[in-house]
Amino acid sequence: MGGRTGRIALTRDISPHIERCVLTHVARVPIDVGRALAQHRAYEEALRAIGCEVRRLPHEPDLPDAVFVEDTAVIFEDLAVVTRPGAASRRGEVASVAETLGSYRPLRTIEAPATLDGGDVLVVGKTVFVGLSTRTNDEGARQLQAAVAPHGYSVQRLTVRSCLHLKTAVTSVGPATVLLNPAWVDARAFWAFERIEVHAEEPWAANALAVGESVLYAAAFPRTRERLIARGLDVRNVDLSELAKAEGGVTCCSLVLEATP
Repeated sequence: MGGRTGRIALTRDISPHIERCVLTHVARVPIDVGRALAQHRAYEEALRAIGCEVRRLPHEPDLPDAVFVEDTAVIFEDLAVVTRPGAASRRGEVASVAETLGSYRPLRTIEAPATLDGGDVLVVGKTVFVGLSTRTNDEGARQLQAAVAPHGYSVQRLTVRSCLHLKTAVTSVGPATVLLNPAWVDARAFWAFERIEVHAEEPWAANALAVGESVLYAAAFPRTRERLIARGLDVRNVDLSELAKAEGGVTCCSLVLEATP
């Protein structure tokens, strides 16, 4: 697979037309593209600071949501699954991601009539939680299960309520710890994990990106951040307030993988 080693974060620059992004659960408000670009650069620097080599995917200026690369693929230790996004306008984002990922992993693909967004897939060890949402259907979950089951993964389906993706409602912040909003996902599904609930006044605070021993986390949620710090986590603040207007979070803007020789 190309002789690459180390931890790699794949990112993509912001489209100048990001204000045309697809929205589901938030109201459309103006996005300051210049500020969004600066925030995205700082996000990439934060990834470098916690040990990632940042590699840019091909720019897709005509695709408004293309910065949210997480939705185009799900990466496992020994394969990558290329998705079929639930929003038809986003399906053009996939080809360039697949071409790049083919240098690192064998590829499987999700095919019609299935839809699957990477933001609806949470991998914790050998358990794969799939959120059934407005973007991911049951056939998408079934095809993902068929792709990963031969590699020892089990898939558990969950219903997502009142938010865009499963990872809006729950993310992993450690090998056995999840951060979640119990109003948006059934917390009982995570009975085997230590659970940290978001602060009641910060319902959007469950999206965190754990990389190695660190956690990238949105600066907009200081009360929930204190809960993470209290559990001994190394929390690194990033400001993604402009991308949040496009329904984006810290997991949305990168695909992180361990490259293998």
